Amino acid sequence: MLTIRKLKKSYGGQTLFEDADLQINYGERVALVGPNGAGKSTIFRIVLEEEEADKGSVERDEWTITGFLPQESENVGDETVLEVATGRAGQIEEYETILKKHEDAGTVDDPEYSQTQTKFDALNDPQVEAKAKKMLRGLGYAEQDFERPAKEMSGGWIMRAHLARLLVMEPDLLMLDEPTNHLDLMSLLWFRDYLKNYSGAVLLISHDRGFMDELIDTVYEIGDKKLKNYTGNYSDFEKQRQKNYETHNAAYKNQQKQIKDLQDFANKFRNVSSKASQAQSKLKEIERMDKIEKPIAPKKPFRFQIPEPPRGGQKAVTLNQIDFAYETGPKIYEKLDFEVERGERTVLVGPNGAGKSTLLKILAGELKVQEGDYKLGHNAKIGYFSQHRQATLDPNATVVSEVMNAAPHLREDEARGILGSFMFRKEEVYKMTKVLSGGEKSRLSLVKFLVDPPNLLLMDEPTTHLDILTVESLIMALSSYEGTLVFISHDVHFIKKLATDVVQVANGRLKRFSGDWDYFVDKSGGGDERAALTSDIT
Repeated sequence: MLTIRKLKKSYGGQTLFEDADLQINYGERVALVGPNGAGKSTIFRIVLEEEEADKGSVERDEWTITGFLPQESENVGDETVLEVATGRAGQIEEYETILKKHEDAGTVDDPEYSQTQTKFDALNDPQVEAKAKKMLRGLGYAEQDFERPAKEMSGGWIMRAHLARLLVMEPDLLMLDEPTNHLDLMSLLWFRDYLKNYSGAVLLISHDRGFMDELIDTVYEIGDKKLKNYTGNYSDFEKQRQKNYETHNAAYKNQQKQIKDLQDFANKFRNVSSKASQAQSKLKEIERMDKIEKPIAPKKPFRFQIPEPPRGGQKAVTLNQIDFAYETGPKIYEKLDFEVERGERTVLVGPNGAGKSTLLKILAGELKVQEGDYKLGHNAKIGYFSQHRQATLDPNATVVSEVMNAAPHLREDEARGILGSFMFRKEEVYKMTKVLSGGEKSRLSLVKFLVDPPNLLLMDEPTTHLDILTVESLIMALSSYEGTLVFISHDVHFIKKLATDVVQVANGRLKRFSGDWDYFVDKSGGGDERAALTSDIT
């Protein structure tokens, strides 16, 4: 279906990859992994013919249809969400114009006419609309939003409409660049299960290891300027990569020892007449060797110990008989009771629009309730990690000054050291926050929380825009965090590693499960994760 041979690409004298080979067959599920800047998106652009390689070739079967979802949503005009999802946006009028041109000219026997008529009929097929609605519902859209102008929606929702369009198209090769960034947990699980049964091939770039573990059967890693092939999912890849490194490193060390022994013999006896020929032979033996390059160790998550926060009371925060509604909407919560105790690590789960983010904002004191009592525990210190990271950053501050303002006790060298652990290297710490990428803003926001930790940490989708190593580092840091954590996440791996309690949110009601994610799924969904999220609260 897709074959990449001997591909090379350089920028400004820096080679991203060379002699890179990749093969995707029909029905395969392939992930392309590597550190930021390694060239993953560049390979996508070359395959899509948006960029040229320096050398090599990209070959596709003649009849292969390719569909691509970029990281950032495409622009939309006045079309509705449903028109975006069906692919009708701007196409119907274009096809009608072409058809009328040929009809007026009497050239309906022209191949363009028949091809356009086929496309026009396909777009008007009632089954296309029915399928588009199914995809939109699976991705979290409500029926009443189908006819809304897409431009009224956020970028993440527009991205979902474009994703629905790709699924309606059913391309032979589906290329996805970070497709889970804009999905909530419910829609992510639906999308994951849909792709498991997808008839075409999938080429994926993702930072969601749980998603890849459930879906992927082949991994290509960009490393050492090559594409290395591994069979299995992401966890299999990590194990194989570590084993390969250990084998390679052992061979390298053995050869280096052999070279040293030969060189030592030659140095010792080169001036001894009876041994000179042997010494020369040892040097020639070194020259004849195929030298093993020193392997680069796989990068590992960095360890960061969150300082011990001030000790709070046994009850971190209590809601008693709470009523809450936004100004223009119905009540979201009525007579709600909820309590968070010190040391709990609680995840809030439920379908889109259930009120999870609203509850987190109420706990953070960001929203004022209309009725009832909101009570913080003794000595409570709240940290609220919003989905909208940029709102918490001063756009005119540098990265390092932002951290030092959050923790005035830090010296600049200490702040730089911590930022280095979070992949802000050298002069990057002096960048203005307004020019940072989404991932950089997320990492900087995390640093601000971790250098001056609260004892009640409330996090809304903390893993969005973070790479796999940073997510693993965050998991390790939060695992040893001595405060209280309440969070929302679409990352199942993150939830499984951290949550000790699950609170299901639906229809203004809450149900607590005093156990981890697997316990919640078993008790409420019989082993089905999506069924667990939509089960009735009784």
